[in-house]
Amino acid sequence: MERTTLPAAIILAGLSIGVNAEDAKPHGFIEDSQATVSNRTYYYSNDNRDGGLDQRETATALKFAFTSGFTQGTVGFGVDVASLVAVHLDGGKGHHPDANTFFPSDSDGSAAHSWSRVGGTLKARLSKTELGVGNIFTPNLPILVATDSRLVYQNFGGGILTSKEIDGLTLTAGKIDQSSGRATSNSTGLAIAGGTKDSNDFRFAGADWKATKDLTFQYYFARLENYYKQNYLGLVHVLPLGDEQSFKTDLRYFDSSSDGKNGDVGYRFNNNGGFAKTPGEVDNKTWSAMFTYSFGGHAILLGHESVSDDGGFVWLNQGNVVDGRNRPEGNGGTAFYLFTDAIVGNFSRAGEQTNFGQYSYDFTKLGIPGLKTSISYLRGDDIKDVAGGSDHKEWERDIRIDYIIPSGLLKGFGTTLRHGTYRSDGSALPDTDQTRLIFNYSYSFL
Repeated sequence: MERTTLPAAIILAGLSIGVNAEDAKPHGFIEDSQATVSNRTYYYSNDNRDGGLDQRETATALKFAFTSGFTQGTVGFGVDVASLVAVHLDGGKGHHPDANTFFPSDSDGSAAHSWSRVGGTLKARLSKTELGVGNIFTPNLPILVATDSRLVYQNFGGGILTSKEIDGLTLTAGKIDQSSGRATSNSTGLAIAGGTKDSNDFRFAGADWKATKDLTFQYYFARLENYYKQNYLGLVHVLPLGDEQSFKTDLRYFDSSSDGKNGDVGYRFNNNGGFAKTPGEVDNKTWSAMFTYSFGGHAILLGHESVSDDGGFVWLNQGNVVDGRNRPEGNGGTAFYLFTDAIVGNFSRAGEQTNFGQYSYDFTKLGIPGLKTSISYLRGDDIKDVAGGSDHKEWERDIRIDYIIPSGLLKGFGTTLRHGTYRSDGSALPDTDQTRLIFNYSYSFL
């Protein structure tokens, strides 16, 4: 990839949902505007324990974001704009694999010195319904989740409609046709893992119904043309137990099937390196259940996830090699709405049965506000390989420490340390130790 130092164009081809639509009466374009400058500095280390190429890099990114209010009148209009520049600080040749997900590569295979991105959203609001056309920076829908796990966020291009006209019911529909990955300033079409041809048509619609203040039901449908169709059902319930205690139930079910040319040359799914009843095609049902008991500053989480035998779980990304160009951000470049989307692994191959647990603690109860820690463990068994064998295993242990300065001159300055240890029987990813050290700071001046 050639070095990118300045944005080539303003990309008005994604979208953000905008400000809260629950307040149906607009206050004003300027009065409700907000401008924020934020910085993220990131150290990323990926230690391949099987002898492959290690990766160690440090970079920093500066982001400016402007979110307007809406003009007054029956229909209000607004605009959101965001721009960023990222600079590489360390780790050139020898520590920067050309096929990576952290920073673009220069023509000689080393890390580019810098790159940048700029984009925006045009939005309109009528009553409690909003339409946005432009960039969607951080979608968090069951069928579409942008990753923010590297130096910069991923975003998508298209349009989205969100309506909250009925109390307790949120309706969402949209279409996207491109994505800007987490390690590039370029936008591309859409695909799935293994895909080598773009699809420029991802459509979705869904509903979130808050039946009571403690119970929410979800249904979403999505279709990536020529790749897959996906139905999602979800339930979230929080049971208050009194005395700072609660019990949370989170149930998720995905049903994914082939669409159009899926399975043909160029539109094949690699089933995450595992078994497929019909090679190249999407055919999967995945359910998961998570239960969390919280008391005081403690939270204990236990869960199980089951991937069906016919093929791996599928989610939207940018493909691996499209039109002869490598897209390192493609395979796994988008996050997905499963509990097993861990630091290193994703536990999503055909037949995989994963048990997982997590313990976390908020140190506010000990007089240290802003400090939180967690440790989690995942173990997947009964994984079917490409030949149909089902005795493969993998596990991962993740540790996380977060601290945000709660007051004073550096109020809001945050530090995150994450470390993941992944091991398998050799049928999946290589054994890996991964460390991430992240510093974040944001300042709002409107």
